[in-house]
Amino acid sequence: MNRRTILRGAGVTLALPFLEAVNAAPVTPRRRMVCINIALGLHGPNMIPETSGRDYAMTPYLKLLEKQREQFTILSGVSNPEVGGGHDSYKSFLTTAPHPNSAGFRNSISLDQYAAEELGSETRYASLALSSAGPGLSWSRSGVEVPAYTRPSEVFQKLFLTGKPAEQAEQLRRVRDGQSVLDAVLEKSKSLSKRLTGRDRDKLDQYFEAVREAERRLVKAEDWQKKPKPQVDRKAVRDETDRNKIVEKMRLKYEIMHLALETDSTRFITYNQTGMNSVPVIPGIEIDYHNLSHHGRDPEKIRQLTIVESAIIQEFATFLDKLASSREEGGSLLDNTMVLFGSNLGNASSHDTKNLPVLLAGGGFRHGQHLAFDQTNNAPLPNLYVSMLQRLGLEVDGFGTGKTTMTGLEPV
Repeated sequence: MNRRTILRGAGVTLALPFLEAVNAAPVTPRRRMVCINIALGLHGPNMIPETSGRDYAMTPYLKLLEKQREQFTILSGVSNPEVGGGHDSYKSFLTTAPHPNSAGFRNSISLDQYAAEELGSETRYASLALSSAGPGLSWSRSGVEVPAYTRPSEVFQKLFLTGKPAEQAEQLRRVRDGQSVLDAVLEKSKSLSKRLTGRDRDKLDQYFEAVREAERRLVKAEDWQKKPKPQVDRKAVRDETDRNKIVEKMRLKYEIMHLALETDSTRFITYNQTGMNSVPVIPGIEIDYHNLSHHGRDPEKIRQLTIVESAIIQEFATFLDKLASSREEGGSLLDNTMVLFGSNLGNASSHDTKNLPVLLAGGGFRHGQHLAFDQTNNAPLPNLYVSMLQRLGLEVDGFGTGKTTMTGLEPV
């Protein structure tokens, strides 16, 4: 019996969970990373403790995560240097690229895509980008946005449904056709580039890189098409069609994320919770979510915002609990998965991008602490990204505008 133990018979294929007795040989833990952004911010007083260190008092939001207290570090006084732009700052949350709201802004590679370039070939899918609606957090090396999935059913089908033999053959044909089309496009584009100069040539170079990235993905997809997909004891996912049911939609996303990690279909996931300009279906909420985030210290808005954000934190807490309870070779999924949770806005009410609320859970660090940095001269958030990349086993000294590791965060 091998690591992915499977029982088959009479048309049934059942993948068993990790069995320590079966998998007794020493193994190298699979290192993973999940990055989650709450784009409309998180109310600071409800999130950030007043004292630093390991004996900090739990805030209202952190109390919802108390079960995993020793498995996360809360950070304050951190931000991405030179990243302003209010809501546009989500573009730079994982890339650290300065001035995302400027006219000539060009993004750089995001944290997850950097890791996926180096380690993504070890799984069927190098990475998985998700969003509640609209844009995600992932950007390629050439600064091109990686399209994010918004419908859990599509992700479920991508991860687990194989279809009939004829359908599988059709998938392979499309992959091969895609490669031939890309080859033809490349030949024509190279011919065109000889007649261009200046900015047009730069734009075409970016296009070439985007095409090459697509080609690499297609070649990898063709190889993985020949291998069986994992089997899960779960019916196909049905989407929540009411866009205002924010909690139910988040719950489905987290379920899909957990399944993707549990089956080792991918090891790098991003999820952008973009918010909404309507009233979420949550008891006690009468004002639209976006308006609540711009509370202007209005007590009633803060009260309702606290209800919404508490529901968001609770879904995240359930996700962490699932990871912690899922055993695999070398520990639990949470032991081997770094989970970054935070926001690109420090104070959403004023569109401030300083003093971001950031939490890092799991992944093999000495957690159970509050790392509090200067509220005026923030510590660089990208330094945390350097620590995360090193924990994945990558030999890097910097990432984006980060030049060293995060002070006070030590691996186990």
